[in-house]
Amino acid sequence: MQRLIALLMMLALLAACTTPTTAPTTAPAPAVEAPAAEATPAETPQDAASELPLVRVGHVPVTIYAPLFVAVEKGYFEEEGMRVELLPVEGGTDNVVQVSAGNFDVAGGGIGAGMLNAVARGIEFEIVAPLHTERPPLTSPLVVSKARYDSGELTTVADLAGKKVSTNSKGAATEYWLWRALQQGGLDFPDVEVLGVGFRDVPPALESGSLDAAILGEPLATLAEDQGLITRLSQDFIDGFTSTVIYYNKEWSTANPELAAGFVKAYIRGARDLNGDAWYDPENLAIIEKYTGVPAEVVERANRSYHDPNGAVPLEDMMELQRFFASEGQLSFTEPIDMSQFVNTSYAEAAVEELGGPVDWE
Repeated sequence: MQRLIALLMMLALLAACTTPTTAPTTAPAPAVEAPAAEATPAETPQDAASELPLVRVGHVPVTIYAPLFVAVEKGYFEEEGMRVELLPVEGGTDNVVQVSAGNFDVAGGGIGAGMLNAVARGIEFEIVAPLHTERPPLTSPLVVSKARYDSGELTTVADLAGKKVSTNSKGAATEYWLWRALQQGGLDFPDVEVLGVGFRDVPPALESGSLDAAILGEPLATLAEDQGLITRLSQDFIDGFTSTVIYYNKEWSTANPELAAGFVKAYIRGARDLNGDAWYDPENLAIIEKYTGVPAEVVERANRSYHDPNGAVPLEDMMELQRFFASEGQLSFTEPIDMSQFVNTSYAEAAVEELGGPVDWE
């Protein structure tokens, strides 16, 4: 009997030490209560960015759009509460159409015939900042086939009489570039056949002979030169001229005033990061490589573009482009348009003040 009692006591003790397979009626309080935030995984920066409003931006993948590239990669747009998607097109005139249609919220491009005719049709947009300014050696030189240059066939601008020449898009601001280049050889548009050929298609077209000369944007010009495909015929036909701008879909900017203001601020920060010798910073060169597809060491040797760190839009340059396209018969209106009514300086002025004031343009 004593052994039986001892055995029963031992079984009871073992049962008390065994973890129950079912939860107790009242769970004991934990010794340390876990913070509520640990109940879900921590949010990553990418997760946070994906929640930001999306801004669709049209661009051409060449170096004149570098401030946009830099501002995206360095997170300046995200700091202003937006997520930017850069959408590539072949030419700035495509951007005008896309912005007007509402497919892009923002775009960079030239003051071309397409933009001016859109204004005449009542399309509303805002010009909010300059995109780039040209200084020799130009970032958009006039080039020809190296083989034909070396043979002596095409060695001067005057040799282009009766030839096929191109800009990246018909009616684009680069037509003004081409016109100014032709004048160095005593030529005008009636003396040549003007085509629209995308920048990336220019080197093979020159090599095949289907094209004789072209305006070719950097860094593609330097890349083609390295490959032995092109020679620069002229790269000093313009100095200190601004033909490209940043513009907004007016409906978008009106509906999103904070995003509109923040976009210009982030963009100007990108321009300032490229001011002077900062252009050649390895980080900046790597960013330009990412968006143009041209190696950074080629970008470093290419003719650079210049970007106003204070975001001032040169109205007279815009009016000069309007006069040019009017003289070429490419405008659908006869009375000159006062372009100042489409320029909104308030975004850039506020951004410069927030960034500590104007800085010297190098």
